[in-house]
Amino acid sequence: MGQATKPVSARGVLGWLALSALAPGAAHLRAGWRTTGLVLLSLYVALLLALLAVVLTTDNLLGNVVAEDSWLVSITSAAAVLGVAWFALVVHSFVVLRPGGLPQAGQILTGTLAGLMAVLVVLPFGLTAQYVWTSRQAIDGIFTAPETPQPVAQGSSRPQDPWAGRERVNILLLGGDADDNRIGVRTDSMNVASVDVKTGNTVLISLPRNLEDVRFRPGTPMAQHFPDGFRLPPDPGGGRSDLLNSVWEYADAHPEIFGGKQHQGPGVLMDTIGYTLGLKIDWYALVNMWGFARLIDAIGGVRIHVEQDVVFGKYNEGLVKAGTRKLKGADAMWYARSRTYSDDFTRMRRQRCVIGALLDQADPATVLIRFRRIALATKELIRTDIPRPMLKDLVPLALKVKGAKVTSVQFVPPLINTGYPDWEKIRQVTRDAIHASTRGVPAGVVASATPAPTASATAATPQTTPSAETGTPGPRRTPKAKTSDTPAKSLTEGCGGA
Repeated sequence: MGQATKPVSARGVLGWLALSALAPGAAHLRAGWRTTGLVLLSLYVALLLALLAVVLTTDNLLGNVVAEDSWLVSITSAAAVLGVAWFALVVHSFVVLRPGGLPQAGQILTGTLAGLMAVLVVLPFGLTAQYVWTSRQAIDGIFTAPETPQPVAQGSSRPQDPWAGRERVNILLLGGDADDNRIGVRTDSMNVASVDVKTGNTVLISLPRNLEDVRFRPGTPMAQHFPDGFRLPPDPGGGRSDLLNSVWEYADAHPEIFGGKQHQGPGVLMDTIGYTLGLKIDWYALVNMWGFARLIDAIGGVRIHVEQDVVFGKYNEGLVKAGTRKLKGADAMWYARSRTYSDDFTRMRRQRCVIGALLDQADPATVLIRFRRIALATKELIRTDIPRPMLKDLVPLALKVKGAKVTSVQFVPPLINTGYPDWEKIRQVTRDAIHASTRGVPAGVVASATPAPTASATAATPQTTPSAETGTPGPRRTPKAKTSDTPAKSLTEGCGGA
């Protein structure tokens, strides 16, 4: 190790120090510490090459990082070690540049700025460690379902196609109203996201909470208990507890139907909705509605066009005023949930608008800046049966959905009559919407539904008894759906300007 033959000025000290933070060893070479400088540079280049090799050779890196706890722990540990190393590097680089030879004013200036620089270089590593650790806590808290084995090719230890040859993945998205003052879970928002695994094209299928006479898959305990559909005596107050949104709650409250097995609600609702739509539901995700409000607050609110005043509250004391504005979480939830002076179907449209606005406005920059708050809100928000190992494949699929075409179908009057549902029409409309999404047909081509009877007119339509062979409703007086009747539309269509 030699010494610098020429003293470094205050400006030079700061310049070489900044360069050394980007290219470790630069300040040491300037100061005559050739061996140390070359070693530091070599280690730095080796580190960059190793990172590049990991990125290039690891298939589905982001999915692996999210799915496997070992990756998150390793990244957190590496960020902490590198942060300490870079801090020490800046400090030692400052020392070898011999700032003691500068005038007193130069020493004070360079010493202050060098200390600030040493702290600044630690921040990216510290934030990385914090983000990754927070992600680990959130993921561990949400994805607690036991692992399900993936199909493995004969003579191979590696999984085959994670989707087992399926062209679509169907996830049931539920909005629940579980509360400390309420027993059980009522699912007031029920949507199925049917995703094409190749293109990411998605159909969001919305079912109304007040769908009556729900049919259960033949041969299941609920079908044996309710052979003619889900029907209970009216509540003392005149309301009904036998609507679609009560299936989860009822199944959980009556384990005797399932031979004493507890907590059957999620599985029963998944199977029931899958049977209703003619789909196989793979997993569900239950979103606590007020947890969703916390998520909206975490991203700083959501901008929504409120087409008319929305009244809410037990005594109609709340109001979300008409206009285009950024709503906080509580107001956004009341806008999405209120039925005062409104109905379930208008509420379903508002819920779709909130989801669409959230997807549009939760951009990567916002997520990054507010990451910790979003992660903590998400941990309190979601309950799901998606096994954590499946995240390895769901993460890239979600990225496809972000840039793909998302259409929606809402089963509301006049498309269907919730009191006397045409089950075959529901299945046909679902098939048509998925077929159109698979072919990439623009939403407008399949969005023009033919005129249908009004809700009041169809309410008097008699319902035939279920078929003895299939357990599904027999022919009705209402016409079955045709391909041209498929009411698929853009997720934010009809939501107004925002």
